[in-house]
Amino acid sequence: MRLVIAKCSVDYAGRLSAHLPLATRLLMLKSDGSILVHSDGGSYKPLNWMSPPCSLSESEPDEYQTDAGVTALWTVTHGKTDDQLIVSIYEVLHDSAHELGIDPGLIKDGVEAHLQKLLAEHIHLLGDGHTLVRREYMTAIGPVDILARDAAGGSVAVELKRRGDIDGVEQLTRYLELMNRDPHLAPVAGVFAAQEIKPQARMLAEDRGIRCLLLDYDAMRGLDDTQSRLF
Repeated sequence: MRLVIAKCSVDYAGRLSAHLPLATRLLMLKSDGSILVHSDGGSYKPLNWMSPPCSLSESEPDEYQTDAGVTALWTVTHGKTDDQLIVSIYEVLHDSAHELGIDPGLIKDGVEAHLQKLLAEHIHLLGDGHTLVRREYMTAIGPVDILARDAAGGSVAVELKRRGDIDGVEQLTRYLELMNRDPHLAPVAGVFAAQEIKPQARMLAEDRGIRCLLLDYDAMRGLDDTQSRLF
């Protein structure tokens, strides 16, 4: 991974256009070809980014850009859409590269890990005819909690959370984007499963064609006493 702190401006051109004016930012270039532009705020989410597959080329600025103070141009081009992220570098304050090695992936807490195991054992909760392919299906960006197949044989990727929020939907979206490039899996449907799903997360998921599934942890463990409930 290469980390560059630089005074820069950023322009995105393609399906949409966006501009980040001159400021000091962190530019994160990953080994998978992606680039993320971060500010010192906003938590984890980058201001702009380009997802793989993409390529980076560096070039000299023209005379007008040089007069404006630009010292280098980075052009990141998406391999499929030809969208471009253009970073105009004015001054580099830090530039370093680090070998991170293979990441073992996110280790779920006790309840999430148990939810995954229980849903694998009760895969019918996804719908009639669903079958389990495997738990912790590994992708280039981390493991998908559950890979299943529906009654028609289509692939289904399931992301599990105790409390489902927008971060979880974004995570599943990234998995689906990657998995749908695999001809052996595509098309891949997404299911966002949690004990509780926030309204904003549900709205985002449904907007992206991702199905939401509420899980009853006690019922899945066989602890829900249906005889003593009024409803």
